[in-house]
Amino acid sequence: MKASELRDLDDGELVKRTGELGKEVFGLRFANATGELDDTAGLGRARRDLARALTVKRERELAAERTQGN
Repeated sequence: MKASELRDLDDGELVKRTGELGKEVFGLRFANATGELDDTAGLGRARRDLARALTVKRERELAAERTQGN
């Protein structure tokens, strides 16, 4: 998922998507540890998607703080 797609989501959807991605990363890590994961590159993609979502979420938090402080 691209960062521009994440920025188009509203706050509630972004929080929901972040939670889903976190669960996906956990599941992939678990599958990789038990040897069940065939596509190990998928783990890296999922981690990057989670990082993008968390970055967009943090950007919004900082923007809200900036508007509150002024």
